[in-house]
Amino acid sequence: MKRFHVHMHVEDLDKNIAFYSAMFGVQPARKESDYAKWMLLDPPVNFAISTRGSATGVDHLGIQVDSSAELAGLRASASAAALTLQDDGETTCCYARSDKYWLTDPQGVAWEQFHTLDGIPVFSEKKPETNAAPAAGCCAPAATKSVAITPSTTCC
Repeated sequence: MKRFHVHMHVEDLDKNIAFYSAMFGVQPARKESDYAKWMLLDPPVNFAISTRGSATGVDHLGIQVDSSAELAGLRASASAAALTLQDDGETTCCYARSDKYWLTDPQGVAWEQFHTLDGIPVFSEKKPETNAAPAAGCCAPAATKSVAITPSTTCC
């Protein structure tokens, strides 16, 4: 099964947890001091918010899959379409250990395609075999930009 993923940067985590919990009708599946995530079944969405961004708004979108085989299928489709990938392989980000890669759409919006392998206790905990420090913000590639959501008087 594939699950749509949205990650937004917010200024006030508690206020946004209250808002999204009321909107979704369920409390977050994971809550940290700077992060919350809902794993919604209806609609199937992995919706995350954090206070770790430089600007509020949509940080990145993504597709989460349940298996390595599904991820390999998505990767093969992206490669066949000649899309440029930033392959992170197995890495840590946002309280999870995942196998992932990134695509960037023509507007500069990052799309993460990933298979979550396990949870981790610390945001972007470094891998023991590297001495890299954990990321300060979200794990989207630096080439992408946050997309601010601005209210509009027009619709669709």
